[in-house]
Amino acid sequence: MSRIEIETINPDIFYHQSEKGQIHCSHCGEVCPDASITSGDKVFCCPGCRLVYEILAENDLCDYYNIDENAGVKQNNPIHSSKFDYLNDETIIQKLIDFSDGISTKATFHIPDMHCSSCVWLLESLYRLNGSITYSTVNFLKKELSVTYNVTEISLRGVVELLSSIGYEPQITLESIHKKVNSDSDRDLYIKIGVAGFCFANIMMLSFPEYLVQYDKVEPQIKMVFTYLALILSFPVFFYSSIDYFKSALKGWQQKMVNMDVPISLGILTLFIRSTYDIVSGSGTGFMDSFSGLVFLLLLGKLFQKKTYDTLSFDRDYKSYFPISVTKKSAGKETTIPLENLKQGDRIVIRNQEIIPADSILINGAAFIDYSFVTGESNPVTLISGDVIHAGGRQIGGVLEVDIIKYISNSYLTRLWNDDTFKKSYVSKITTLSNSISKYFTIIVLLLAGGSALYWLRTDFTMAINAFTAVLIVACPCALALSTPFTLGNVLRIFGKNKFYLKNISVIEALARINSVVFDKTGTITRSQKAKINFTASPGTFSELSKDEKLEIYSMVRESGHPLSRYIYKFFPSQKPLEVKEYHEVAGQGIKGRVNDNEIIIGSNSFLRIDNKKTRKTSATVVYIKINGKFRGYFQISNSYRLGLKEVVSGMVNRYKIYLLTGDNDSEKLKLSKIFLNKAKLFFNQSPYAKLNFIKKLQKSGEKVLMIGDGLNDAGALKQSDVGISISEDVNTFSPACDAILESDKFNLLYDFIKLSKASMKIIIVSFSISFFYNLVGLYFAMQGTLSPLIAAILMPISSISVVLFTTGSTALMAKRIKLL
Repeated sequence: MSRIEIETINPDIFYHQSEKGQIHCSHCGEVCPDASITSGDKVFCCPGCRLVYEILAENDLCDYYNIDENAGVKQNNPIHSSKFDYLNDETIIQKLIDFSDGISTKATFHIPDMHCSSCVWLLESLYRLNGSITYSTVNFLKKELSVTYNVTEISLRGVVELLSSIGYEPQITLESIHKKVNSDSDRDLYIKIGVAGFCFANIMMLSFPEYLVQYDKVEPQIKMVFTYLALILSFPVFFYSSIDYFKSALKGWQQKMVNMDVPISLGILTLFIRSTYDIVSGSGTGFMDSFSGLVFLLLLGKLFQKKTYDTLSFDRDYKSYFPISVTKKSAGKETTIPLENLKQGDRIVIRNQEIIPADSILINGAAFIDYSFVTGESNPVTLISGDVIHAGGRQIGGVLEVDIIKYISNSYLTRLWNDDTFKKSYVSKITTLSNSISKYFTIIVLLLAGGSALYWLRTDFTMAINAFTAVLIVACPCALALSTPFTLGNVLRIFGKNKFYLKNISVIEALARINSVVFDKTGTITRSQKAKINFTASPGTFSELSKDEKLEIYSMVRESGHPLSRYIYKFFPSQKPLEVKEYHEVAGQGIKGRVNDNEIIIGSNSFLRIDNKKTRKTSATVVYIKINGKFRGYFQISNSYRLGLKEVVSGMVNRYKIYLLTGDNDSEKLKLSKIFLNKAKLFFNQSPYAKLNFIKKLQKSGEKVLMIGDGLNDAGALKQSDVGISISEDVNTFSPACDAILESDKFNLLYDFIKLSKASMKIIIVSFSISFFYNLVGLYFAMQGTLSPLIAAILMPISSISVVLFTTGSTALMAKRIKLL
C-alpha cells in the first residue's frame, strides 16, 4: 500500500501516551500491549486497526481522526474471505437491495458500530474509498447507511466487505432488523427494572431497623452486617441498572453536548459515592435505600414513557402513507382495489405518470420508466416485455400491464416518501425553542445544584448532599422534551384515523402557520363518480362517433391518468382496448397518439388549435377530439363538486386568502364564484408550470401557502408550497412531492384538520408552561434541602407522565370538540 500521505498528518492526533506511560492505539484509542504493531510513527493495538488506518491514509481520508479523536472501532475479529459467500446468492441479494436498474443499485444497511460524527463523515465518504460507490448517506438516529453503487463494477458483497474492512460491518438479517432491535431493547430494560426492584426491596428490608426508635440498641456487629449487605446489593443497581444514564451522559460529553441524562447521572453518582463512603468509613449507614429506589423509579418512568410512545405508533406502515388504489386486471376486466389488497402474482394496469407500487415484471406495453424518485437520476429507462420494473418508478407514456413479483415493502415505500429529495427546508419554531431551552436548562440546573451544595456545606454536610442530589433529579427537562413529540404524535394518529395521512409531524406545525390556500379544480374539488358526460359532434359533420372511433378514443384515454381522461374512459362500456402507438401527453393540456394508424388528439382548445367559432358556448368543462386532423366534436363534462366543499370554503374565506387555479376554461366561473362566496380569486387556463410560478410569487410576498391538488399534474406546485395535500380517489395519484394525502371521502373535514393543527401548537405552549411551573416549585423545595432524593425521584417521572397525559388528553379533547373523534 502507498504511504504518500501518512507522514504529512499531524502525529499528535495519532500517538497517545498517558501519564502512566501507557501507549494508546492511534486508531481506536485502546491501550496497546506493546509498541510492536506500527505504521510509520503510529502505534496500533492490533493488525486490524493498522489495516484500517492504512486504508484511510492511502485514500487521503485521515480527516476522519481530526473530527473526533480516536474515532475508530477496534477490529476484534478478522474478516475471513468466506464470511460473506452467502452474498453471492442472487436470491439473497434481491431480498437485501432496495432498487436496481441493472446499473445503479441501492441498499440500506444497519451499522451497529456507528457512534460519532467521524463515523458519519467516513461512511458518507465511501465514494472516495471506491469510485464504484456513487452516493452514501447516514441516518444516525437509526444507525442506517444507504448506499448507491454501480453494480457492474462492485457487487453487494464488495460493498459489505469494504464496510467491514474499515470497521463498520453491517448487521445483516433477512427478518425485520428494527423489530429485533426494539425487542432486545425492551428485554434489557425489563431485566434492569427487575434487578433494581429486587435490590431495592431487599435493601429496604435491611434498612427497616433504622427507622425504628430502638435502633440504637441493636448490636454494632448486626448493624455492620446489614449496611454491608445493602452495599453489596447496591452494586448491581449502580453498575448494571443505571449504566444507560452514564453512557448517555458520556456520549453527550463526547459530542460536546450537555443532555438531560447528565444531571441524573451526577445525582445517582453522588448518592452512591456518599453512601459507600459512609458505610466503609463507619461514619453512617448511607442512603442505599434512597439510591436503589431512585434508580428503580427512574427506570419505571422510562418504561412508561416508552410504552406510551409505542402506543401512539409514530412509525406507520405503507397503508398509512399510501391510501391509494391500483387498477387490477383479471379475466379481461379492470377493477380498482386498495393497494393493501395487492398480492404477488396480481396483474395491474399502470397509466401515464403513475407510480409502480411494487416490484413487477413487464407483460404488455412500452415501458419508459422514470426512476428519479428512487435514484435522483431523471433519465428514463426503456424496458421491454419480461424486464423487471422496481417499485417507485413512474411510467412516462402509454399504458402498461405488469405482474407483481414481490410483496409491497413497508420500509421501502415509506423511505421513498421521506427521501431527502422531497424534503422541504422548513424550520420548526417549536422544535428550535424546545432545543434551545433544553440546552441551557441543564447548565442552569447544574449551577443551581452546585450553589445549593456550597450554601449548605457550611452548616450541614448531609443537607448539602441531599440538596445537591435533589436539585439534579427533580429539575429534569424530560417533561419539556416530551411535550412536542407526544402532542404532534397524537395529532398525527388522530389524522390517520380520519384518513388524512401526513409525511411527518413537522407538517402539522407548517399547516398551523398557513395564511393562503390554493385549490386545484379537476380531481380535487370535483367528484369523478358523479360527473355527467355527453358528446357533441362538430358543427360541420353533425355525425355521431362511429363504433371504431369510440374504441380508438377509449383506447387513447385509457393510457392517461388525468381526471378528465378517467371521466371519458368510464363513459364508454368496458371493452378490449386497441394498441396505442406514439403516445404522448402534455401535462394539463392533452394527449395524442396513433390507433389503427389513425392520429387521435384529445385535449384542450389550445392544444388542438380549434377555432372558437366551431365550438358552442357551454358552462361545462370541454374536452375536444381530433381524428386525422379533423375536428370531430367535444365531450361536455358537467362537474359534480365534492360534498362539504361549501362548508370548507365558508370556514376558510374569512381567515385565509383563497385562490383557485385550474387548467380548464372559465365556463364554470359563475358557478365557482358562488361556491367560493365571491371572496376567492379564480384563475383559469393555468398550466402546471403557471401554477408553480403562482405559488412562488405568493411565497415571495411572505405568504405561507397550502396547496391542494390531485397529485399528478400539480406535483410541482405541491412540492413548492409550504404544505402540499394530494386528494386521493380511485386512482394511483400519489406523488412523493406532497406532504399529506387526504382520502376524497374525508374532504369535508379539511378545515377541521387545520383547526386541530392550530390547537396543537397552543397545547404545546401550555405544556411548556406546566413543565416550567413544576420545575420552579421542585427547585424551590430542593434548594432548601427539604426535598429528599427519593421523593425527587418519585416526582421526576410523575412530571413526565403528567405532561404526556395532558398533551394526549388535550389533543383528544380538542379532536372531540371538532368532531374528529
